[in-house]
Amino acid sequence: MTTTKRVHNFGAGPAALPLAVLEQVQAELLDFGGTGMSVMETSHRSKAFGQVIEEAEADLRTILGLSDDYAVLFLQGGASLQFSMVPANLRGRGASADYVMTGKWSQAAFKEADKSGSARAVGSTEPNFDRVPTQGEIDFDSQAAYVHFTSNNTIYGTQWPSEPEPPSGVPLVCDASSDVLSRPLDIGRYGLVYAGAQKNLGPAGIAVVVVRKDLLERTPGGLPALMDYRLMAEKRSLYNTPPTFAVYVVGRVLKWLLDLGGLTEIGKRNEAKAALLYDAIDGSGGFYRGHAQLGSRSRMNVTFRLASEDLETDFLKEAEPADLAGLKGHRSVGGLRASIYNACPIESVQALVDFMADFQRRRG
Repeated sequence: MTTTKRVHNFGAGPAALPLAVLEQVQAELLDFGGTGMSVMETSHRSKAFGQVIEEAEADLRTILGLSDDYAVLFLQGGASLQFSMVPANLRGRGASADYVMTGKWSQAAFKEADKSGSARAVGSTEPNFDRVPTQGEIDFDSQAAYVHFTSNNTIYGTQWPSEPEPPSGVPLVCDASSDVLSRPLDIGRYGLVYAGAQKNLGPAGIAVVVVRKDLLERTPGGLPALMDYRLMAEKRSLYNTPPTFAVYVVGRVLKWLLDLGGLTEIGKRNEAKAALLYDAIDGSGGFYRGHAQLGSRSRMNVTFRLASEDLETDFLKEAEPADLAGLKGHRSVGGLRASIYNACPIESVQALVDFMADFQRRRG
């Protein structure tokens, strides 16, 4: 009998999935729900898949406390396509939109919006991106079509402790790809939230969009069908063949999260994991140095440096045989990064902290 080796996966995305979900997917892979076929082979028009996508939407509504005022969309193209879809649907002709710059992905969203109309960068923490702006540092336009921000920044390891407050009547739009469903959320403050699935929700290749239904009235005629929020909402994400396997896995992850106790419980777990790791960094006497400023630290992506790149290279080389994977920082900034999303267990964080202590004893 062979056993499957599992490493401590700190990859930034695609990232760790809950082991219980992977085991359930494995068990159902050849015969899903007594159909005699895999869910990957099941028609998206079938009763079996209809139940999958309906349950996924219902469970997401339960987790977020969504009223019928919001539509839930399961779309292809990941979060990057949403950079174009948001302005195409929500920014009317002649209108402008506000974007808050806190890292690469907010910059990418702004760049896409700027290609097709007016967009304003209304606040930024460049060049270091080691914190998020304060409310007073953001130059909002009270006539903006919406305000867009990225709630967590994977590359720099920063996270908004709370949402920016847009002017009255201006919808708040959030790219929550890397911290979605990681803590309690007041969804009523948002006009639209979108997230690529590959960090906290499921496999790569699908984006989940939650949009207030009154904003769908802004969608102009003439958009390509797959870019049209209103059409996708009317068709319940089934205008064309959706990424069926990804929807199925997202649904299983949502049930796992519900079984844990929802956002309150996962928020407590994520806080404990982050505290354990940041305590190790802060207590190292400067051997490890965190990138993000204290009030902007991410609970999802912990970024840190050592005294030299050579020492960081040695850290990574020695971490691999210790079954600590995915710790290399983003290529644009270097350093080290531990992504500790929902599915990363605290046991993995403890293993990393123990390794960090040992590495410091030997190399400090």
